[in-house]
Amino acid sequence: MSCRPPASLLASASGDLLSALDQELAGEMADALGRAGRKAEIALLHCAEARGKSAEILSAAVDEAAQAVFALSVQRELCGMRNQAAMIRQYDIPKDVMARVGITRKA
Repeated sequence: MSCRPPASLLASASGDLLSALDQELAGEMADALGRAGRKAEIALLHCAEARGKSAEILSAAVDEAAQAVFALSVQRELCGMRNQAAMIRQYDIPKDVMARVGITRKA
C-alpha cells in the first residue's frame, strides 16, 4: 500500500519550485537582454564613428549595427516587449541601419 502526502502540501511545494524556476528564467532573460543591448550600443557607436569614413567602412559598420539591432529586437520580443518603436527611440537607431535589419549578406 502506498501513501501520498496531502494535496495541499503538494501544491505549495510545486508552487515554490515553479516560482524559483520562474525567477531563474527571468534572471537569464534579463541578462541576455542586457548583453544584446550592450552589443547593439557598441555596434551603433562604431556606425556613428564610421560616418565620416569611406563608403566600404560605413557599409560594414551599418551591416554590423543592423545585425546587432536585429538580435536585440528578437531578444526583446522573447521577453514580451513587442514595441519596436520604443527600442528605436531609446537606442537612437538611424534609418539606414533599420533599413538593413533582418537582411543577411552572403560571404
